[in-house]
Amino acid sequence: MRHARGFTLVELVVVIVLGAIVATTLAVFFRPALEAYLATRTRAQLADQADTALRRMVREVRSAVPNSIRTPSTQCFELVPTTMGGRLRRAADTVHDASPGCDPAADCSAPLDPSRATTAVDVLSPLPAPPAVGDHLVVGNQNAGDVYAGTNRAAITAVSTPRSTDGRMRLAVASTQFPLGYDGGRFVVVSASQQAVFYVCSGADGTLDANGHGKGTLARVSGYGFNALHPGACPSASGADVLATRVRSCQFIHDPAHGATQQNGFVWLQLELAEHGESVHLAVGAHVSNVP
Repeated sequence: MRHARGFTLVELVVVIVLGAIVATTLAVFFRPALEAYLATRTRAQLADQADTALRRMVREVRSAVPNSIRTPSTQCFELVPTTMGGRLRRAADTVHDASPGCDPAADCSAPLDPSRATTAVDVLSPLPAPPAVGDHLVVGNQNAGDVYAGTNRAAITAVSTPRSTDGRMRLAVASTQFPLGYDGGRFVVVSASQQAVFYVCSGADGTLDANGHGKGTLARVSGYGFNALHPGACPSASGADVLATRVRSCQFIHDPAHGATQQNGFVWLQLELAEHGESVHLAVGAHVSNVP
């Protein structure tokens, strides 16, 4: 009769000891590698989030209405983003118009005449899409406050197609007398759903919370209209679109007259994000055309 054999107590102890040695070895050599991988992944995610936010801000800074950037503090800035732009008719069609100085109609062109109220203008350049009724037509903006006050801004009330000799598109607008001094016939369109926009960095005081995260958020505030008065402080970002979280610090600096000719402004944007003690710091600068 054969007896079944098992492990002796000594053999079990040896196995346990060897297992502990292997586990300790793995912990000593592989834990730093794992922690380094997790830290690298965290920094990559933070860098991607910061880069995406900065790219969006730079894109809107470069396409904003000229001279529309306003900075009440280094923690926020305001601008008026545009959706498209082109050139308007600046003089009447003396060949095809029904009569000299006629009002815009099917047989009369619609030039922009700053000497009187404008109710319709002909667009000469192609546009990617027709502006929507309610969008705002902005002509020039040499003075920073004009577009906010509405001096050079008119709501679009209708979009139609004029005679081929008049232009590619005719925009009917709320009766507005645009300021004198704007030349070149350039215009931009501002979306009615966006209007003026604020980028606000709130709660970022340069410190970390108990988990090693940045305390602030970067948000885009829109749809509040146009404020004629220069803002004295950053607005509340409650309910706004959040572009970045766990912001440790941020700084927005605007030089409206960068260079000798003052034809270009300059915006400097800095953003630092932190998570679990890991942080990334990105900065970017963008030139802004001041020429309407």
